[in-house]
Amino acid sequence: MSHVKQDKKLLTRVRRIGGQVQSLERALTEGAECGAVLQQLAAVRGAVNGLILEVLEGHLRSHLQIDHAEQAEELAPVVAVLRSYLK
Repeated sequence: MSHVKQDKKLLTRVRRIGGQVQSLERALTEGAECGAVLQQLAAVRGAVNGLILEVLEGHLRSHLQIDHAEQAEELAPVVAVLRSYLK
């Protein structure tokens, strides 16, 4: 079974992003100020980037054949780079 399917936190994140997108759509429909729309767009982007990072990190941890102690040590710099890139 896929590690993505097992992670209920991912579904929670997706639902939260869906709510943010719906709020963004309402703001656009109602003619909200540009600043408010930009702020909502940034929030959606941040949430999507966070979701991407969670899936990537889960993928790396699930599919690399490294023992647990070595895994944490080896993956820490990779995850740090991903986190900084996705900000």
